[in-house]
Amino acid sequence: MPQSRSAGLLAIYPHITSRDRLLLQLLDDHQVLTTDQIHRMLFHARRTCQIRLGELAALGLLDRFRFARDGGGSQPWHWTLGHNGHCFQAAAHNRPEPTARTSRQTVQRLSANPHLTHLLTANEFFVRLTAHARHHPEARLDRWWSETLTTKQYRTITADGHGLWSVADTTVGFFLEADIGTEALRSRVVTKLDKYAQLIRRGGPRYPVLFWLGSEQREEHLHRLLRGRPGDVPAATATYHNDPADAVWLPVGATGRVRLTALPSDHGQPVADNPNYDAGVFVL
Repeated sequence: MPQSRSAGLLAIYPHITSRDRLLLQLLDDHQVLTTDQIHRMLFHARRTCQIRLGELAALGLLDRFRFARDGGGSQPWHWTLGHNGHCFQAAAHNRPEPTARTSRQTVQRLSANPHLTHLLTANEFFVRLTAHARHHPEARLDRWWSETLTTKQYRTITADGHGLWSVADTTVGFFLEADIGTEALRSRVVTKLDKYAQLIRRGGPRYPVLFWLGSEQREEHLHRLLRGRPGDVPAATATYHNDPADAVWLPVGATGRVRLTALPSDHGQPVADNPNYDAGVFVL
């Protein structure tokens, strides 16, 4: 009698470590990570990371793709769930088991996604916070929500991600707007703040909106546009070449840069559509 797919997956279980399970969950939540990003979050030695990723790919838990670089060479490997990885996560979360064809199509669509660079940029922000927390015991990334989950939970906003960042006893929530220079700042980026203002008026959280930008010139341009706007939505900016855990955030209207934990943050009211609360109690 041929072996069922579930029986084949059970045979893989003895090879899956707790770190592997964490990686599978990260890829389930955030779709794609590069070798370097996985290394900084979960491994000490890069070579150990590369070997383990290859082993997980051989088990069908991971899949990967990469593209040629303009001018020669290759981009880094981009890792995502393989078919067995999708099956494992489906079992873990009581979802229907995907077919092999569905798993292949998921990888193909992801690799051809025109927004792939934007997705990796948003993930990189949270990767840096996670890597920082590995080396600073007082720091924690208590929440990392993808664009999809953030939109599902908050409904009216379309942030590129949402997080809760804690250092010692101070916790700040934030919404991420990762800018890769493809949107007009005035017509698209700045007007997003109106939806955040609506969220605050409904009793939702008053978290700073973090604009993460690719250049100092674009950052300066954004500040000029934001300077005259109402201040009901806190906003701050920084650029890619800085560690977001450091004192690199420039609040709108300010002259000095501060750390994330120095930005104003309010979890909002315990209203029905505020996902920060369950039965009136704040939850991570």
